[in-house]
Amino acid sequence: QVQLRESGGGLVQAGGSLRLTCTASGLPFSRYSMAWFRQAPGKEREFVAVLKWTGATDYADTVKGRFLVSRGGVRTTWYLQLDNIKPEDTAVYHCAADRAGGGGSAANDYDYWGQGTQVTVSS
Repeated sequence: QVQLRESGGGLVQAGGSLRLTCTASGLPFSRYSMAWFRQAPGKEREFVAVLKWTGATDYADTVKGRFLVSRGGVRTTWYLQLDNIKPEDTAVYHCAADRAGGGGSAANDYDYWGQGTQVTVSS
């Protein structure tokens, strides 16, 4: 059974930093991409960033230059570094795995999801 679990969220002041962690278990395949999405109250889930199985990355325009997605030394751990955080970054952040490896920006490209971790930014 595939499980994804996020951690690292919290309350942070605008301009601050956080690092989110996604830990996966039970992944039966090797060519998968791992993405981060977020959902703010009253809004649809939106793409944030992806680390593809090739090592390539892609980011939403709203976070380029501020967020960085990476993989830990253990291949089942991923990170999302949030720097220069803004109030509009407030949302629940989810990690998601795409077993086909395509690593697109659409939520329905992804097969497995974590429950999410809350990031709240105060101005």
